[in-house]
Amino acid sequence: MKRIIVVLLFGGLIINTFAQKITPEEYIERYKKVAIEEMNIYGIPASITLAQGCLESNFGNSTLAIKANNHFGIKCHSSWTGKKIYQDDDKKHECFRHYKSAWESFRDHSKFLKAQSRYEFLFEYKITDYKKWAYGLKKAGYATSPTYPQRLIAIIEKYNLSQYDRGYKQQQGLLAENQKPKREKHQKHKRTKRKRTTTSNEDFSFNPFGREIKTNNRVKYLIAGKNDSYYKIAEEMEMMKWEIFKYNNLPKDAKIIPGQIIYLQPKRVKAARGHEKYTVKAGDTLYSISQKFAIKLKSLRKKNNLSETDTVKAGDVLWLRKRKPPEK
Repeated sequence: MKRIIVVLLFGGLIINTFAQKITPEEYIERYKKVAIEEMNIYGIPASITLAQGCLESNFGNSTLAIKANNHFGIKCHSSWTGKKIYQDDDKKHECFRHYKSAWESFRDHSKFLKAQSRYEFLFEYKITDYKKWAYGLKKAGYATSPTYPQRLIAIIEKYNLSQYDRGYKQQQGLLAENQKPKREKHQKHKRTKRKRTTTSNEDFSFNPFGREIKTNNRVKYLIAGKNDSYYKIAEEMEMMKWEIFKYNNLPKDAKIIPGQIIYLQPKRVKAARGHEKYTVKAGDTLYSISQKFAIKLKSLRKKNNLSETDTVKAGDVLWLRKRKPPEK
C-alpha cells in the first residue's frame, strides 16, 4: 500500500512539474515588451533578443533560467562580481551568472553585447536585418554551435518575432557606451535604498509590461485589471504567488476582483503622516481600511485593541499611527 502511495505521489509530482512548463507562446508574450525596451535603449533587435532567450533558456524552462534567471547562457567571465551558479557546458562545472530576476538577465545581455568590442560591428547592421545579426553573433563567437544562426532564424520566422523590430525608436537606440539610461540610474538608486530597509522586492520602476505602479504610504501597488489573476501579476512582477497573498492578507483560495488594490511589498506598521485617525464609514471593514492606508491588518488591530474576531461599525474612530489609549 505504501509503495502505491509513493508511486502516486511521485506521479503527481511529475504531472505538476510538466504542467508548470512555459510554452513558447507564453514565453514570447511574457518577454516581448522587455525585448522591445532593450532594443530602444541599446539598439539590439527585439527579435534577436527574444530568439536568443528562447533558444538559450529552452523558452524559460532550462535549469539556468529556473534556478539562476539566466536566459542567455552568459558565463561569469573575469568581470562578473555577482552571484554564480555552476553547470556543465562545453566543459564540466562551468561558471554562469546568477541573476535576481529575468529582467536583470535581459538587461545584462544588452550591456554584454554593447560593452564587448568583438560585437561592435553588429550595430552597423540594420535593426530589421535579423539574419545578419544571427550570423554576426556566431562570427563574433557568442556560441560554439555551427548551426546557431540557423536555429535563431528558424525561431524568429516560426514565431514571427521580426514584427517586434518595426517599432524601433532610433533616437533612443545605440546609446554611447558610457551613457546610462535615466531609468537604469533610477534602478540603481532604488536598489541601494532597499538594502537599508527590510523590503527585498524587485524594483518595480522598470516595468516593461505597461503596468501603472503606484505608491501608498511608501508601499508600491497596482490595480487589478479585468483579465488579471494573482498568478499573472506574480509572474510579471517577478514575485512568488504567496507573496501577493501575504502582503495583501489574502487566503490562498481568494478570487481576484477588477479594481482591487494589490500591494507588491509588505504594508507598513502605521499610516502615513497626516492620517492619525480614521472615522469608519458605512461598508468599511478592518481589511478595507488596512488596504486603504497600506497598514498591516495585525498592526491596525493592535493599535485599536481589537481581537481577530472584533469588527467595526460606521462612526467608530480608529487610530492609525499611535496606539489607542485604553478606555477608562
